[in-house]
Amino acid sequence: MKTLFLSIALTLVSTLGFAQDSKGQTITVTIENAKNDTGKLLVSLNTKDTFMKGPGIQNAESKIKDGKATITFENVAPGDYAIMVLHDENENQRMDFEDNGMPKESYGMSNNPRSFGPPIYDDAKFTLANDAIKLSIRF
Repeated sequence: MKTLFLSIALTLVSTLGFAQDSKGQTITVTIENAKNDTGKLLVSLNTKDTFMKGPGIQNAESKIKDGKATITFENVAPGDYAIMVLHDENENQRMDFEDNGMPKESYGMSNNPRSFGPPIYDDAKFTLANDAIKLSIRF
């Protein structure tokens, strides 16, 4: 009888423990300085494997009001990530470029790095631990 009770108790404790771990954390991203309210903001949460290679592991879009927007990613496992934001002014779901290769639309990344050339994962990378996180991204 004690063995049965102990087995049930261990099963419940391990199940509840795994349920809490699978919930993940929340990342709240505030974009503060879009140059206008035209179009939408496209926001992607990326790992090193998805950064600059297509859709992120979670993707979202938001309308812009007074140059600002807030996006929330939920149930994110602890780990290293980078967030990319595109101000898609013409709503064609992609970044547009000038003839010389320069972007026509504004973009930003977590940590707000300023660099010349394509974005670099290590510059935008942040670590999500066991607590929710709030980030602010500027163009």
